[in-house]
Amino acid sequence: MSAAKIFSGTGSQGLAEQICKSYGHRLGKVNIQRFSDGEILPTFMESIRGDFVFLVQSTHSPAENLMELLLMIDAAKRASAYKIIAVIPYYGYARQDRKDRPRVAIGSKLIANMIQAAGANRLITMDLHAPQIQGYFDIPVDHLDSHAVFIPYIENLKLENLTFAAPDVGSANRIREISSYFEAEMVICDKHRKRANEIASMVVIGDVTDRDVVIIDDICDTGGTLAKSAALLMEKGARSVRALITHPVLSGKAYENIENSVLDELVVCDTIPLKQTTPKIKVISVAELFAVAIRNAFENKSITSLFVHSQRKGR
Repeated sequence: MSAAKIFSGTGSQGLAEQICKSYGHRLGKVNIQRFSDGEILPTFMESIRGDFVFLVQSTHSPAENLMELLLMIDAAKRASAYKIIAVIPYYGYARQDRKDRPRVAIGSKLIANMIQAAGANRLITMDLHAPQIQGYFDIPVDHLDSHAVFIPYIENLKLENLTFAAPDVGSANRIREISSYFEAEMVICDKHRKRANEIASMVVIGDVTDRDVVIIDDICDTGGTLAKSAALLMEKGARSVRALITHPVLSGKAYENIENSVLDELVVCDTIPLKQTTPKIKVISVAELFAVAIRNAFENKSITSLFVHSQRKGR
């Protein structure tokens, strides 16, 4: 009889351990050897023949962690695993989802091809930068939503004049769903970039006067956009501004930018481990959410209950 076995790459060890704790299962043993020239050699230290193998690995530090995941998938395939499920809490290269100017790569499509070519039978991920990336795969994709953990956190804040803010026009659909759940107002911070990670201008569409504003987004990279959005919202009369972000990429001067911003707090998920701690940054775990998704994938059950539209409580 097939068993479910969960293994982790080096990039998501902490989250994988928490997933296994929620699942009630030990983390599988895999040895990941690195040669002096940087080559990676993963070896499963237990039999996985005929088993459902779940490989947990976010692809931050994208080149190394991605390559490690691909090699783990290949090793599992060659070890006769029955099904190989790539559990990628943070899917790197998702911002390269289209050809928006001449002579550029569509990185997210290339990564999808590589994962499938390596031998994955299914993907479990969370908050893709562009949901249509699911269509780049010809295997089933379970696309989890961080709103399932953000909603209880926001409810516990008991904010009186709650308003949700999208940090850009592209995030409007994500904000619309959660603002509908709370029957709250929403605004949009419309930005224009000169180049990646550099904002030329920004305006707020909507009224935030005397409102407690919650910014929701999928990625915080350098923190520059987030800090500027928060400052602009406060200039427009907001009473408080906080941000809930799924994936804390937090590169460059991100920690400095967040600490020096007017944000009350930055709440992130543990899809990517933090490089350092700061009083303004709080972490919410998505381990239980992934544990349920993994169990339901193994038992061939629906994951519909994990989404916002299943939590409306008669609203």
